[in-house]
Order: sequence, then C-alpha cells, then structure tokens
Amino acid sequence: MTNGGVDRSVECTGSVQAMISAFECVHDGWGVAVLVGVPNKDDSFKTHPMNFLNEKTLKGTFFGNYKTRSDIPNVVEQYLKKELELEKFITHSVPFSEINKAFHYMLQGQSIRCIIRMEH
Repeated sequence: MTNGGVDRSVECTGSVQAMISAFECVHDGWGVAVLVGVPNKDDSFKTHPMNFLNEKTLKGTFFGNYKTRSDIPNVVEQYLKKELELEKFITHSVPFSEINKAFHYMLQGQSIRCIIRMEH
C-alpha cells in the first residue's frame, strides 16, 4: 500500500510493540520513526539489526526536547498570556495524603495529568 514503507511514523502511546511497529514500517533508505510515548521501565525494544543496516532512522524525545533554561521561561510566559490551555489536560486532583490514587490513575491509563495538592 505504501510502496515499500512510510516516509515518517510517530509513536505516541508508550506501547513497545507500537514503537517496534512504527520503526519497522518506515521505508528502507530514508524512513524515519520518532518515538514520543514513554514505555514501561521494564520493557525492551527488540528489532532485527537489518532494520538499521537498511538505513532506517530511529529518533526519540522526552518532553519535546525542551531545554529547561531557555525554553521553559517562554512556555511560562505563553501560559501567563493565556496562549496555552494547560488546564484541559488536568484530569484529576488529589491531596498529598492520597498520592497513591494519583499513581493508580496513571498506571491504569485513567489520567492525563493529576495535580497533587500539598495541604496543611
């Protein structure tokens, strides 16, 4: 269907099997796979070495490659100017005494972002 593979693929789920598929489906010679999702700490990425020898490219990123010293102040400024709508990504809020709920939400895939409130 793609005449040898896709030019670019982006994986955002964190599923190692999806990461492998994203890499293996790119075209030999120029295909690029970008991994964005964060896998489980115990997962392994396994593929045949020929995938690399056939000149496929594998890239990855944490946090969109933001540089904390130079980029984060700009993001804060955008947020303060209401140019970023971060609140819509907050799905839960729990007091610190219930921090284990936040981890449960995260591990079950029930949360995008959870605020942990430091209450007195």
